[in-house]
Amino acid sequence: MAPSDWIGFQPAGATPRRVAYFNAGFLRQKRLRRILELAGYDLRLTRPDQAETVAVWGHSPYAKRGEAVAVKTGADLIRVEDAFLRSLHPGRAGEPPLGLVVCKQAMHFDITQPNDLEHILNTEPLDDAGLLTRARDCIVRINEARLSKYAAFDPDAPLPEAGYVLLVDQTRGDAAIKLGRANQHSFAEMLIQAREDHPAARIVIKTHPETRAGHRSGHFSDTDLPENVTLYDGAASPHALLEGAVAVYTVTSGLGFEAIMAGHRPKVFGQPFYAGWGLTDDISPLPRRSRKLTRAQLFAGAMMLYPIWYDPYRDRLCQLEDVIDALEAQSRAYAADVHGWQASGMRLWKRKPLNGFFGHVTPMQFTKTPQATTRKQMIWAREAEHLQTPPEDLVRVEDGFLRSRGLGAALVPPLSLVTDHKGIYYDPSGPSDLEDLIRSRANLREDQRARADRLRRALIKAGLSKYNLGAAAPDLPSGHRILVPGQVEDDASIRLGTDRVQTNLTLLAAARQANPEATLLYKPHPDVEAGLRPGALSQDEISRYADAIIEGGDPAALLSEVQEVWTMTSLLGFEALLRGVKVTCLGTPFYAGWGLTVDRGAPAERRGILVPLEGLIHATLIDYPRYRDPVTGLACPAEVVVDRLGAGISPAPPSLRMVAKLQGLFSSYAHLWRR
Repeated sequence: MAPSDWIGFQPAGATPRRVAYFNAGFLRQKRLRRILELAGYDLRLTRPDQAETVAVWGHSPYAKRGEAVAVKTGADLIRVEDAFLRSLHPGRAGEPPLGLVVCKQAMHFDITQPNDLEHILNTEPLDDAGLLTRARDCIVRINEARLSKYAAFDPDAPLPEAGYVLLVDQTRGDAAIKLGRANQHSFAEMLIQAREDHPAARIVIKTHPETRAGHRSGHFSDTDLPENVTLYDGAASPHALLEGAVAVYTVTSGLGFEAIMAGHRPKVFGQPFYAGWGLTDDISPLPRRSRKLTRAQLFAGAMMLYPIWYDPYRDRLCQLEDVIDALEAQSRAYAADVHGWQASGMRLWKRKPLNGFFGHVTPMQFTKTPQATTRKQMIWAREAEHLQTPPEDLVRVEDGFLRSRGLGAALVPPLSLVTDHKGIYYDPSGPSDLEDLIRSRANLREDQRARADRLRRALIKAGLSKYNLGAAAPDLPSGHRILVPGQVEDDASIRLGTDRVQTNLTLLAAARQANPEATLLYKPHPDVEAGLRPGALSQDEISRYADAIIEGGDPAALLSEVQEVWTMTSLLGFEALLRGVKVTCLGTPFYAGWGLTVDRGAPAERRGILVPLEGLIHATLIDYPRYRDPVTGLACPAEVVVDRLGAGISPAPPSLRMVAKLQGLFSSYAHLWRR
């Protein structure tokens, strides 16, 4: 659906509508003004008598100023509020929204008069197969990622034992309560009814995130709760609470909508937007809502036709799926980092980039070796090999597979990193998180398959690889071309992932022996070419087996010119698979053993399952790494890093560029700073 088709937008091609505002919130919040500008609303501070359209924030106390101006001047009135997926933290914590709703009638929570969302749910056909398929896919994704309006949750937060009745508290004075035909007595009635309906059950009351943060008080406190009723103000995801609940009770909270999407049928004591459509048990029925909706139809209206969604990375309006991508990446990073990190064995130049990835919640601590701490502990995967007794919960970190535009050995900071709690992806001798993720993607939903395929196509179109060195492929000799990528011979992936073939020379010899008539092209590893890592071969050694040596340039540029790749464990084999090139592995890289490669290395018996290429891509490039946008500094999805690398954005601080130049001058001593 195009932006011009969405409810909150101005008609396609229309002149931006000049909109006046009269409260400081619109002035202070740059993101809010930007979203409205992109939607066709030109917000201005102006004299009341010059206002043709007036914007107010929902039904807040400050809205009365704008309402009075609209009444006096006859100007149109629009009401603006946060959308139902907003951000990590509440707006009162200072975080801007990822979406807005713009209403030309009343807000969705105002049942006292006609409102825009109710009009959508009453009158839109909601029968488009494509829209409903997208809605179902988005429901599953939101539930899987445990996203909520505010998505900053602690995955380790304690939860009450399952089997309770869940009641949802709200903040006092919330306009959604009064305008939803409820009041403070509705909360007392809700508790009484829940106890009558479930006399033997434990009752858990969930506090509002703003109450937990100390911004506003709720309707319940620990001091006035009856027996067998407890207040939950922990930082767990509402999805985790909903999973343990046998019933859900609410007044007008948006969590009631999330409960429906999680499979519950909540009992409702007010008249929120999601009540009256046959998906709730309503204490106060709404006669004007007689239509019966499915979950997908309710979701499509409330989450896809009603809001205006914003992409914070590309500064543009977007679809709900893009917002799910963004909030999933940000909430995943928050959940991993909420308790803070201690990192050991990290080189000095890596510390600032690492803190950019993992230190947004709490700045990282750096030590020489793992120390006793309440924080989570990480170590660079290669350094973990030197530990005699590593802590059981030690997390290994490594560069991701879409790393940068330039070499790590040249001190170019990464745009992606991977963390692994079980092992590390290049060590097939033991399990790893990536191996588990690949196995879990043997069967994909259609939206997952489509996303992985879109990502693959975007990578190919942009000509991207791990380092993105950017040079075109040279003229190549004719014939059945086999690319043989050289590797760094002390690389852990060779030491741990190969048995018989462990050097570039033996790799070349094996490829030639198996393919005597083919045209072999040998490509040295970029770090080896730069003199920074071991594995260099002489011209005579290469010429004994290869028909040509490809020096310099980007290895990925060669993949469209060759028919096969022979490798030990090089990532270039994975990049070849993305492009439909046949790959033979003489070692056991992470992408071998899933039915996509010709495997001549040691078998990985734990794998032994067929995984489609899209499943391998989803696990390797979407699920496993963490990405950081170099423009906004935010955690981001893979697609944003593809865009940045495709546009040539992968900055290295000037100080590191100078260090890299000095490193090149003293490359023969590289072993001194690489330990």
